[in-house]
Order: sequence, then C-alpha cells, then structure tokens
Amino acid sequence: MFFTGLAAAIVLTQTAAAGDLVVHEWGTFTSVQGGDGKLLRWQSEQIGDLPRFIYNWRQPGLNRQAPSILTFGKGGLTGLQRMETPVIYFYSNKELDADVTVKFPGGHITEWFPQADDVGEPGFVAKAAATVTKNPTGGSVIRWQNVRVLPAKANPALASQMPTTTNATHYFAARETESAFVRVNDASSTSLPVQYEKFLFYRGTGDFATPLTVTTTDEGAVTVENTGTKPLAKMFLLHVKDGKAQWTSLPKLPPHAKQIFGTLDAASAGEPRLIADVQKQLGDAMAEALTGEGLFPAEARAMVKTWSDSWFAEEGVRVLYILPRDWTDETLPMTLNPKPTELVRVMVGRAEVITPKLQKELAQALKLNQSGDKEAGERLQAYWKKLGRFSGPASQLANSLTVKTVNEVSAVAPTAAKPE
Repeated sequence: MFFTGLAAAIVLTQTAAAGDLVVHEWGTFTSVQGGDGKLLRWQSEQIGDLPRFIYNWRQPGLNRQAPSILTFGKGGLTGLQRMETPVIYFYSNKELDADVTVKFPGGHITEWFPQADDVGEPGFVAKAAATVTKNPTGGSVIRWQNVRVLPAKANPALASQMPTTTNATHYFAARETESAFVRVNDASSTSLPVQYEKFLFYRGTGDFATPLTVTTTDEGAVTVENTGTKPLAKMFLLHVKDGKAQWTSLPKLPPHAKQIFGTLDAASAGEPRLIADVQKQLGDAMAEALTGEGLFPAEARAMVKTWSDSWFAEEGVRVLYILPRDWTDETLPMTLNPKPTELVRVMVGRAEVITPKLQKELAQALKLNQSGDKEAGERLQAYWKKLGRFSGPASQLANSLTVKTVNEVSAVAPTAAKPE
C-alpha cells in the first residue's frame, strides 16, 4: 500500500497516422514497503500465474541466452517495483502492419508474448536471429516488428488460433475486449512460429519509485504524500483481513500534497464486508476510474477482472491509484509506426504496506519460534500463507525489528557485577 527523473519521453514516429488506428495500453506497478514508506526489495519475478506459452528468460525461445543480469539465481530476480502485465491493444477497420518498441530505462523486461524481434539489456539485444546487437540508448528494450493488425469483426475464426493452456491463470481475462487480433510472423517464414493474440504482452522488474509515499503509524493511521509534479487520481485504500475487507477512496491528491487517508480498523471506516462484496463494489469503482482515464469500458473491465483476486482479496493493506500519464511515458517510452490517431496509456500503482502492527506480530512470533514454541511456529506458517508473495519483505522487516529490539535491550542492560 499503503531515483527516478527518467528523462526519456514518449516517441511517436513522424510517419503519417494510419487512418483509424487506435492503440490502448494498461498495466500495474506494484511495490512493497514498511510503515515508514521506504520501499523494500522483493522477489518480484513471478511466472507461476502465467500460461506456459509465455516467454521469459528461463525459456526465451529462438536459442536466445539471457544476459548475466537476468540469469535467475536460486532466490530469483529482486527489485523495488514489479511491472505487471502491461498489454497493448490495437483497433482498426482495416488490416495493417505496425512496429512497436517499448523501452524500460529503469528496469528489465522479464516476460513477453508473442515472440519479440528484439528483447534485451544495455549493450545486449537478443534478436530473433539469435544475434547480439548494441542498444545505444541504454535500458531494457522490447520490439515487435511487422505486427499484423487484423480487425476482429472481419476475422472471427482467429479466436481459435490463439494459444491456451490448462494451468490456472489470470492472463486470459485481458482478451475480453473488442480489440483487433495481432499476428506475429506469417506462413512465409520457415524458422519463426506464426502466433496470434489479442494484444502485445510484457512484464518487468525495476529499481525506482512511483510518485506516492504511504506511511502508517502504530495506531493504524495511513498518510499519503504525492512526491510528483502531477496530481494523483482516484486513490483507493483497502484493508483485507480474515476474509473481510474495508475500503475508502480519495478522488485526487495534488502535487507535493500530504494527507491523512484513513485509519485502519476504525469504526468510522464502516463494518468490514465480505470480500465478494468488496470485489464487486470496489471493482466497479476501479473500472469507472479506468474508463475516466480513457480506456474503453471492456478494457477497464478486463483489467479489473485480471487483478480482482490480487487487488481485492489478498490479505493485507494497500493503496491503489492511477499513475500520471507523463510518469508512464517517462518510465516506459514507446515508439509506434505508423503513428496512431489515438494513444491511451493507463497504469495503476499498487503500494503494498507491511504495517507496524503486523511487523510486531511477526517479530514476536519469530522470537518465540526460535525459542522452540510450536504454537508460534504454526502462527508463522499461517502468516506466510496469507502474505503469499509478500511474505519475503514482511520477514525482512520482522527480522530487522527483532534484531533492533535485541540490540536496544543489550545497549541499556546493566553490566553484570564481577564476583569479589
């Protein structure tokens, strides 16, 4: 929940706009922090929620080799931000070819689909031909060339050509739009597979901050501060605990403004509701906010459906908000050829907070568990299960609190008297 200054800006090529071509994109940036607002490094690389056909640096395809910085070790790749599931939609009444390049100066592209022509790091771009070329601009980059945009109404049979899988995944909800099909490669190629999808998909991990700082006191008061130069819109504070949830909203937070958002577990927040009710109510509010930023209603619903279980049902405290378009364009510069008549990019920030109260509970359970308390060990396992992918940073904070407490006690403890 609850370093940047990237100078790059969005680039649209000078090629004349392609008739009625419209391009829309949505995605999420997730960070984890303690009550003091400081971001935590965490193992944000996560591929278990994706279909098996998605490319990543463990299975990049085309005989590509990952650069050393993306060679996943035993603990996985860590970062301050997880760029989750940006998808790029295309709309056109006629078929056309498009080139799409997205740069990620502050991070690394880690997953993608369909297969990209270029994907890589500074000085290392693994091309489709398995060659390595210099990337003079620096930063991670992904590029799809000659993407064939195929209007959905004229090509309904292509729905059956898109890949599928039996493993549980949120990926497929993003297809529930009126967007065109995209085809990467064609039958004339003997070395590259022909792939169809309803969008271009990519993910990544980075080390930078979003323009929101969230702090939480021991008493549960939540304060938000906009550290950027643009307003932050449609902020939602959510607290999920033991199968129930409470939430509240803040329409806008001006630049450099600081405001108390709410108090966790306060009577004024209303009675906790069943998660299913919150998923419907807050989901509708999020969809309305996303549509207000320019997404089509079907796109907004697809985004909410994709993240409903994660945003609204995962145990914990978080703030969800819409990132400024300028921030998105600086963080993910995009080049499109031909130039679309409309380009909409909507990114949601998710600030996940490990509250001081939770930190203390975990620290106490850790201390008791180390002394052999079986019940404390069982409590810890229950905590880790509820926290899921955020259990790593929560453990970091709890361990640091335990060490801090021990050091403070040692510092004030009287020196034992020496025997006479």
